[in-house]
Amino acid sequence: MTHPPGARDRFEAIYNAHYPAIHQYAARRTDSREDTADVMSETFLTAWRRIADVPEGETALLWLYGVACRVLANQRRGQSSRAGLAERLRDESSATRASGPDGLDHVRVAFDGLSARDREVLALACWEGLTGPEIGRVLGCTATAARIRLHRARRRLARALGLTEEDQAITELRGESL
Repeated sequence: MTHPPGARDRFEAIYNAHYPAIHQYAARRTDSREDTADVMSETFLTAWRRIADVPEGETALLWLYGVACRVLANQRRGQSSRAGLAERLRDESSATRASGPDGLDHVRVAFDGLSARDREVLALACWEGLTGPEIGRVLGCTATAARIRLHRARRRLARALGLTEEDQAITELRGESL
């Protein structure tokens, strides 16, 4: 496979700019360092093989999130149980609990009880800080569909937390989001 001139420099620039974000994305969604390393290598191998398809600028990160999302889906397809993901999230949460606010176990339980699709859209918004249009690009849907998925996932999380519609309205008035 031959690449056009400058492909190596472009790949290195993309790798250096986006490695931390993609690593964090993968680490939050895998059960072990080895699984994270597998996702990273597959994601950046795909980027190298398809370097001509990687968009310019900051949209390259969204493209890489989409690749990593598909790599993770392929990885999980072979696994019989998804219980390890919830355990990994709990382990990560308990590791950061000392520096974070206490009493969030009910939030973790509610989050873990959501569907994988709801957890992913909430994680893209909250953990990765993506907007509706960016989430749409990662998930391969329109910005409107992404916003609707996010809105519905937030409603389901609020319901799982036992919040009433009045509680949700007050939260939205304060400018906070679930």
